[in-house]
Amino acid sequence: MLPGYWTLLGLVLPIFAVIAAGAGARRAGWLRAEADESLLKLVVNLLYPCLIFSHALGNAALRAPGNLIAGPLLGFASMAGGIVFAYWVAKKAGFAVGGGLRTFAFSVGIFNYGYMAIPLVDALFGRETLGVLFVFNVGCEAAIWTVGILMLAGVPVRTGWRRALNPPVYALVVALALNLGGATVWLPVAALESIRMIGVCAVPLGLLVIGATLVEFLAEPSTLVDRKVTPLACALRLGLIPLAMLSAATLLPIPRELKQVLVVQAAMPAGILPIVIAKHHGGRPLTAVQVVLGTTAVGLFVVPLWLKLGLRWIG
Repeated sequence: MLPGYWTLLGLVLPIFAVIAAGAGARRAGWLRAEADESLLKLVVNLLYPCLIFSHALGNAALRAPGNLIAGPLLGFASMAGGIVFAYWVAKKAGFAVGGGLRTFAFSVGIFNYGYMAIPLVDALFGRETLGVLFVFNVGCEAAIWTVGILMLAGVPVRTGWRRALNPPVYALVVALALNLGGATVWLPVAALESIRMIGVCAVPLGLLVIGATLVEFLAEPSTLVDRKVTPLACALRLGLIPLAMLSAATLLPIPRELKQVLVVQAAMPAGILPIVIAKHHGGRPLTAVQVVLGTTAVGLFVVPLWLKLGLRWIG
């Protein structure tokens, strides 16, 4: 029996609650802005790689060629396709280069493929599908740092590829090699348990930092909603793009675990990463904030609907 809307909403609410807790911690002065960079480095360079390693090792779904090959390709296509499609629609809607067009397309195309998707995939489908999610996310990273960064700032693809090769990707490659070699038989149990314990900290800490980061943009609430940016961002990120991704999940001859990953990723609102990248690459951070906050707020209610529809479509 497929889970109902309220059950799915119950899975989504804790994620938003942890983000809100991060915002509360920032306002209370418990999580200061100067700690953000070091915490993010800890998450990206240690916690997240351990999470990936512990779920990829010993994962039968990651021995299937279909998941290993189609996963990254679909991740890349989903992210790059969303960015290009958002650019085309926004240009038709009157956005212009220099007026937020590039930042809008970049922000709408990048869904929250990590910290929000991970707990949902784990809760709905379990460990094997979660391992496939990490393979899918390699393609997402590649799209961000090639197609995405090229669109936003004209950064050479070669430079972007260097950013796509990061500790989480290295951890996944090592884990996949060990998984194919049956390393769970001889690796020390204590080492595996230590890696698992470190990894489980990744998502909660990542969500807390996201909440804390968003607080700085709440000082001027009137600027957070734009009558042009917000509705179009929601229509694309929470409407047309999910429809395309769910169609792919339904029609493509891919393994079931990959279909399940597409269902969850299709439902995701915009990720917070575009805000950070827009700051450092000459984009318009306020446009990125409007996209992220708008789709996240609406997503609280829409995400369960897309999950319910997607689960029904793939059977």
